[in-house]
Amino acid sequence: MKIKRSIERVPGGMMLVPLLFGAVIRTLFPHLADNAVFKSSFTGGLLTGTLPLLAVFFMAVGANMRIQTAGYVLKKGIAMWAGKVLFAALIGLVIRLVVPDQNHMFLGLSALAIIAAFTDTNGGMFMALINQYGKRKEDIAAYSIMSLESGPFFTMAILGVAGLANFPILAFVFVLLPMLVGVALGNLDEEMRVFLGKAQDTMIPMFALAIGFGINFRQVVSAGAAGIVLGLGVIVLTGGLLWILDRATGGNGVTGIAAATTAGNASAVPVAVAASYAGYRGIASEATVQVAAAIIVTAIFVPIITGWFARRAECVEASKTIGKSLVD
Repeated sequence: MKIKRSIERVPGGMMLVPLLFGAVIRTLFPHLADNAVFKSSFTGGLLTGTLPLLAVFFMAVGANMRIQTAGYVLKKGIAMWAGKVLFAALIGLVIRLVVPDQNHMFLGLSALAIIAAFTDTNGGMFMALINQYGKRKEDIAAYSIMSLESGPFFTMAILGVAGLANFPILAFVFVLLPMLVGVALGNLDEEMRVFLGKAQDTMIPMFALAIGFGINFRQVVSAGAAGIVLGLGVIVLTGGLLWILDRATGGNGVTGIAAATTAGNASAVPVAVAASYAGYRGIASEATVQVAAAIIVTAIFVPIITGWFARRAECVEASKTIGKSLVD
């Protein structure tokens, strides 16, 4: 059986297929993660161990990254991060000016749900898609900068809510540490680069399965059309902006489109914000479900769109190369 080849025919298949498989398991057995026997087993570790799996992936990515590319990574990461956060801030300002009510509801969506969904990128999916389709593999490392989006800090800052005033510097350091260890080992010893770098492709379906296990398809149904619109909005609006920023920083647009997603941990942001600002407590549950729907919608469609666009970009590059050779 040609299982691997079949999976790879699907755009972003090594990420998308295991993710959907994990989501199906969670939907059919929603309380499985609460089972004590399951949690203490190897199976439980595989399906719920997103963080350690991503840590190994980061180290492998770091081992493959040469120090000479650090400037490019910094430029790309800051552009992607600033683009998403500042664009979300602009959306928040427009909603505040246009919608006068307390919860700032727009198309059945609260400002809380919109900002939470727009400011946090699905890092696992981004790295998997860049690994498969990216013009430069160094773009994977840009997520070390983009990870600043994670958590409620920027959502609260954009919404103008007082609460988490201290930026979690240590959290950012700990996110970077596995990659930095990989960079050090890979640049000090070529054999370590080859040895650790081999894990990069292998880890993608592993952490994709774990990410998928955190998604319940019933959340899309309960969120209704509003949650689906939110997910499509993330894809279309941030995808367009990040495509431009990627092109402006030396890419072909694929990296920008791959970042047009909502991270799984974004579903925890509405509750975290409501804990610090009582005005949002009444809509926190609804916002959580809508953000969860956006997570699923972007997880399904972004790999497909990225794969299509990557093939188109390759055709354009090939046409330019042929045209140049004919002229020469």
